[in-house]
This record gives sequence, C-alpha cells and structure tokens, in this order.
Amino acid sequence: MTVAVAAVLAGFLDDPAADRYGLELMERSGLPSGTLYPILTRLQRAGWAETHWEEIDPIEAGRPARRYYRLTADGVERARHALAVLHARTGSSPRTQLRPGTASRLADRFARWIPGGMPGAARAAGAPGPLGAPTGVAW
Repeated sequence: MTVAVAAVLAGFLDDPAADRYGLELMERSGLPSGTLYPILTRLQRAGWAETHWEEIDPIEAGRPARRYYRLTADGVERARHALAVLHARTGSSPRTQLRPGTASRLADRFARWIPGGMPGAARAAGAPGPLGAPTGVAW
C-alpha cells in the first residue's frame, strides 16, 4: 500500500458515511488529480468504494454536478484493517486526517519500512499483497 492510498483511506474513515468528491480529497490530501483519481478507480474496482453523481441542475447551481465517492461497508472494514496494519508497523496514527501535506508527512514516516524507498507500487515488507484486496489490484 502506498502512502497516498493510506492518506485517501484515512480521509474516508474520518466519516465513513460521508460522500467525498475529488476536488475535496485533492485539497485535503495535497495529492494531485493524476494520483488521486487512479486510487479512487482502483478502490472502486476492488469493491472498496462506490460512486454516484450529485443530483443537481448544473444551470441552477452554476457548476457541474460532482461525482461523489464513498467506501462500501466492506471497504470500511478493509480500510480500517489496512490502516491498523500500518499503525502496527509504523507506530503512526491509523486515523491520520487528510490535510495539505499529509501525504509527504506520511511518506517520511513510512519510508523506514517500505523496501527500496518510495516506489509507486511499494508494499509493506512481508505483506501478503495489497492487504486483502483481490489479486491483480495494484496499490
């Protein structure tokens, strides 16, 4: 699991029932769209997250409808487990809130247990794949 995935999951777990939209997650995490949206897509494909479009009239609202994301019940359980594993391995808080710079602070903290530094597909040493995600899902 990458630091960016951990930051996104922690943000969802702040209020698992709340809908989150992409720009909100980008602003809170400091992650660029090119990092965030592939994570959200992978979470959807793994069954951890679901999505729906905001039901508004774009003309009345003066903006396009937002695409909202939320963890599924299974995703909440798996995300809590994944962050608990990170907490056990690193001693960091599994409830780290998303805010600007969180990903870089997490990177500094997690770098000590990620073999080979911080490559995009890094996983915890000895972790059996992406912490319960279906085979073939790259984190």
